[in-house]
Amino acid sequence: MTHRRATTATKATLLLSAALVVPLAACSSGKTATAGSSGSGKGSIQGAKVAFLMPDEASTRYEQHDAPGFKSALAKLCSSCTVLYNNATGDASKQQQQFNAAISQGVKAIVLDPVDSTAATSLVARAQARGIKVVAYDRPIPDAKVDYYVSFDNEEIGKSIAQSLVKHLKDTSVPTTKGILEVNGSPTDAAAGLIKKGVHEGLAGSGYTTLAEYDTPDWEPTKAQQWVAGQVSRFGDKIGGIVAANDGTGGGSIAALKAANVKPVPPVTGNDATTAGLQLIIAGDQYNTISKPSEIVAGAAAQVVVDLVQGKSVEAVGGGKLTTVFNAPTMLFVPKVITKDNLKSEIIDTNIAKASDLCTGAYAAGCKTLGIS
Repeated sequence: MTHRRATTATKATLLLSAALVVPLAACSSGKTATAGSSGSGKGSIQGAKVAFLMPDEASTRYEQHDAPGFKSALAKLCSSCTVLYNNATGDASKQQQQFNAAISQGVKAIVLDPVDSTAATSLVARAQARGIKVVAYDRPIPDAKVDYYVSFDNEEIGKSIAQSLVKHLKDTSVPTTKGILEVNGSPTDAAAGLIKKGVHEGLAGSGYTTLAEYDTPDWEPTKAQQWVAGQVSRFGDKIGGIVAANDGTGGGSIAALKAANVKPVPPVTGNDATTAGLQLIIAGDQYNTISKPSEIVAGAAAQVVVDLVQGKSVEAVGGGKLTTVFNAPTMLFVPKVITKDNLKSEIIDTNIAKASDLCTGAYAAGCKTLGIS
C-alpha cells in the first residue's frame, strides 16, 4: 500500500483532523475499539523493547518517514523504550527471521507491515502465544486476529483515485469509447487488495471500460512498466487513462507510455505523494496522488503499542477513526487526493514537502506555473 511528510506531528495532525471522515465499506465504527485478548493484563511499558518491522525498500517511505516517525513518537511516550527496526527488503523469509529474532530479544510488542499478508498469520499466532502484542501496520493480516491494525483507509484510497480520474476524463471530454488500464499493487499485500477493491468501486458505472488489469509483483515499478508497455502495443490509442495503485507503479506506467512515444500521455493516477510522484504531477505527466503522511500512522501505532502493553483501552488519536477491519480492532485515517490544483495548498503550504525539494532542474518551470516557490 508506498510519502512526503509534515515537519512536525502537530501540522500533520491538523491536516488530517480537518479531513471529512467518510463511511467505511464493510466496517463498523465506534468511539473506541477493544484490544485483542492475547497476553491481556496491565503491564509496564518502561524499558520495553518494541519491534518495528517494515516490508521493503521499493518505496522510500519506510526508511525516510515511517521508521523515524515511529521512533520519535515512541520516544516521547516512553523515553526508556528501545525500538528494534528492520526492513525485509521484499523477502518474506527474511521478515520471518527478523520476527523470530525480535521474539528472542524479549520484545513486548511487534509492529508488523507484512511482505506477505497470508504468511504473516503464523507469525502473529507465534508472538501472541508468548503474550507479545502484535499491531498490523499499513497492510492488514486478514487471517489473524491481530491486537490492532493501524493504517490509512486503503479501500477509500483506491476509490478516490479512480473517481478523481473518471471526473477528469469526463471534464476533458474523453469519449467512453476509450478505456482504462488498471495497475494494481502486489498480490501478496492485503492492502493492495483493498485498494484494488476501491478502484473497482470508483470505476463502476463510469461508462469507461477496463481494458485490462495487472497485479504488480512486489509493487515493482519496472514490472508495471513492462506490463503497460505490452498493453500499449495491444490497445494503442484506445487507452484513455491508467489507474495505478501507487506512485511507483504510476511512474513505471508513465515511463512505458513515453518510451512508446504516446502523445499526449493519458492521465495516470498514483498514491503516497512521493517526491517523484509529486514532481510528475508538477510536470503534467501524472494526474493525481494520495497524501498520507506516514508520521501520522507511525505516531498512532506508537500510542497503540503503549496502550496495549499497559492494558488500556485504545482511544482515537490524530484524527483517526476507530472501526473494525478483518475482525481486528482498527484505527484508520482518511486519505487526501492531490492534483496540480491543490498541490501547493495541501503539500507545500502545510509543509508536507518543501518547494526546494520538488522544484529542482526540469521541474522548476512547472513549479513556477503552479505558483510554487
